Amino acid sequence: MSLTLRTTFGCTEAVLDDEGSLKRFYQIADLLKELFDIQFINKEDEFDAINWDFFLARQRLTLHYSIYNGVSIFPTKTKDARRRENNLVVELASVLEEKMRLTGGQQQFA
Repeated sequence: MSLTLRTTFGCTEAVLDDEGSLKRFYQIADLLKELFDIQFINKEDEFDAINWDFFLARQRLTLHYSIYNGVSIFPTKTKDARRRENNLVVELASVLEEKMRLTGGQQQFA
């Protein structure tokens, strides 16, 4: 898992795994639930992309999967994202990256 930050959408997007599979998306979703006790809302599952929104620290973020771009997290508002939301994306991505690194990317979930 290699963390990359980009601003293509007009906000900070943390690419957690640019070659991430659907399995990696679900592992990261489970990790978010385990570490932060979040609930996913507004789940959009399409053929080539998945967007699951969630709240963390009163900020609305999106866990995103694309068969073309892998797994990432970004503020749901994208172009209207506030600095607080962008900063939270960076902090959250760092925590997730460290957790995945410590487990060798092989985190097992029940």
